[in-house]
Amino acid sequence: MVGNGEWSKAAAELEALRTLRPASVPGEIPRADYERPLNEFLIRWAEERPHTTAIHFYGRDIDYAELEELVAAAAGWLRGQGVAAGDRVGVFMSNCPQFIIALLAILRLGAVHLPINPMFQARELAHELRDATPRVVIAQAEFQPLIERVLADPEAGVDADLTVAYTQLADTLTGPAVPAAPFAAASGDLPSDWADIVSHSPAAPAEVDPTALAVLNYTGGTTGLPKGCEHTQAHMVYSGLKSHAGRGHVPGTDAEPEVILGFQPIFWIAGEDFAILSPLVDGSTLVLMSRWHPGVALELIAAQRVSTLSGLGDSYWELLEEPGCTAQTLESLRDCTAISFVRKLDRDLRTAWREVSGTTLREASYGMTETHTADTSTLGLQDGDMDLAKEPVYCGFPVPGTRIVVVDADLNPVPVGESGQIIVSSPSVMTGYYRRPEATRDSLVDGWLLTGDTGRFDEHGALTYLARTKEMIKVNGMSVFPAEVETLLKAHPAIETVAVAPRADERKGQVPVAFTILTAGSAATAEELHTWALEQMARYKVPEFVFVEAMPMTATGKIRKVELLESLEK
Repeated sequence: MVGNGEWSKAAAELEALRTLRPASVPGEIPRADYERPLNEFLIRWAEERPHTTAIHFYGRDIDYAELEELVAAAAGWLRGQGVAAGDRVGVFMSNCPQFIIALLAILRLGAVHLPINPMFQARELAHELRDATPRVVIAQAEFQPLIERVLADPEAGVDADLTVAYTQLADTLTGPAVPAAPFAAASGDLPSDWADIVSHSPAAPAEVDPTALAVLNYTGGTTGLPKGCEHTQAHMVYSGLKSHAGRGHVPGTDAEPEVILGFQPIFWIAGEDFAILSPLVDGSTLVLMSRWHPGVALELIAAQRVSTLSGLGDSYWELLEEPGCTAQTLESLRDCTAISFVRKLDRDLRTAWREVSGTTLREASYGMTETHTADTSTLGLQDGDMDLAKEPVYCGFPVPGTRIVVVDADLNPVPVGESGQIIVSSPSVMTGYYRRPEATRDSLVDGWLLTGDTGRFDEHGALTYLARTKEMIKVNGMSVFPAEVETLLKAHPAIETVAVAPRADERKGQVPVAFTILTAGSAATAEELHTWALEQMARYKVPEFVFVEAMPMTATGKIRKVELLESLEK
């Protein structure tokens, strides 16, 4: 059977091609650097740079010394609720400092962090609570009616005696917020246990096994019920370190710590990596937003001297369209990356952003929940727009310590230039799916994750992501990759946003359908777009066009193609 030996050999051959990788990027991250508890970093910075702001939240600064005190108190409160190593603790709230404090407090005890999507409704919440069986949940006060409804429903199958504590988003604000926070001030009409939690006697860090289960990050659940990906504290620390190593940065060495603007949902693993783990291992500052607003983001970038920014391609266009977006507003920025989910990074966006900010916008990375994401870096590939000349999405080189190979249907490595399934081996690949041994066996082979994604490597050893294998469209036996078709269609001036998905066809097996949002004022017809597309791509790739007013989105910013396809049947 093909396995670790052949894959490791293929990974080494690919590594030899990577002459464009910058010399500042290390080859590996030593195991001793990441196989340790996450709280070690918090304690270190509380001692070495106690007055450096750890979290800025709408006018409120929490420095590392105070963050350590708050985490110790919250851990003491959790211990008082009977939480011990291995117990699951749910955190059900939007972006706020309390989320980060609760996460670190849970890990300090060796317990298991369960981030819960704040957009969940009753059925979704019941599934996750039933599956993970947390001992305690710390929730946003506005979610109390939903939680009580789930706990009171005997069909939900959730322990009605579950301990639930509440916090209001404004609980950490001690004065007027600048700029105004996009949520109500603390109110007596809503429950809050936060004062009791952070006034509890502190708990010293427990002896923690960094390789034990520490977090259950649930997959998006686009098909079937979501599964919990088992991650450890070692996975988390490695993820924080690799985000720096992949861009040639040594954590903790800057005379002036980085300032990161975080607005991606931090229950989502990409938000966790960028807004929690990356600043924590570096001792840098997080400027946290509860939700995205381009005008507020610009104010924060200027006022807090933000240096590091990562967001969707759409977010950058929205910033550029704000009246206050000037070179002076953005002058503090040094490192900016885009995530190509809906609106992909292209030359127009890169040029427009560079003209105002003076920085070169790069593709963020390839990754998924199972790998703790951020598995690649495009550093060194942006010169001359070389990365943008490739097929979408050009993801670059594996980060230090991570190996990626592309294989065929029999799991044999394929030659450079050929497409196949992407498989990944790294110190942050999940240990398994929680309570899903069969799904784990199907996905993990010899420590390598079979991602189900399709991609290829180029002559430089850089990865191009093409599509999810399950999204790959077979037209008369020929493969059509949605990402490729979407990018080609975006070149038409009448197309604002497009998502390509397969429709079953009795004659061809499948045909691609392009769900399309037209640009404002456009009167283009499906026939006109079809005629144009015939001139841009092979006939078998040309899709049917269906116009939509909006795209259904997941909480993590991905288009729900399943819902688009279901709309065809109505």
